[in-house]
Amino acid sequence: YCDIQHIYNGIDISIFSPQTVNSVKRDYNIDGKFTIIGVASAWSESKGLSEYYKLRERLSDRYTIILVGLSQKQIDNLPSGIIGIKRTQSQQELAELYSAADVVLSLSRAETFGLTIAEGMACGTPAIVYNTTAIPELITPNTGIVVEKVGDLDGIINAISEIRTNGKEHYSAACRKYAEEHFNKDICFDKYI
Repeated sequence: YCDIQHIYNGIDISIFSPQTVNSVKRDYNIDGKFTIIGVASAWSESKGLSEYYKLRERLSDRYTIILVGLSQKQIDNLPSGIIGIKRTQSQQELAELYSAADVVLSLSRAETFGLTIAEGMACGTPAIVYNTTAIPELITPNTGIVVEKVGDLDGIINAISEIRTNGKEHYSAACRKYAEEHFNKDICFDKYI
């Protein structure tokens, strides 16, 4: 018999919390647009980079996509309608971007946890993910949508439409509560100890 425990990675929920976003929306000219954010420390095909490009082609100008963590070369080659950011200067700036977004989108094919999903949830932003590896277990019906088939852009677009119809505020309180209960670094670290 082995005592096996599952402990999530912890995040600082005092930094990753709902932020005032007026300046962010103004700075990136996204006010009035449904904003989709994707975040990675390094972008590659395994993170679904080209799928964000395909998604952008299929969405109207009422939508904008922000990708954080791109290289300068990737930014230089972005299609119009996608805002590229190298790295944020601080976790606070990243929390403001999550808070300004209407949905955190992960088109990744493999993740061991889904840190960006947890950070976004802590900021009150619902998520859309593929049903692959560890990411779907972070999502409940109250915090986002799991698209069953990897690569199903129709499913992603339907999920985006559903969240837009429901409104971010429909999910925000549940997202924050879930993050407080499951991803608070103080609770997670205590479990490790």
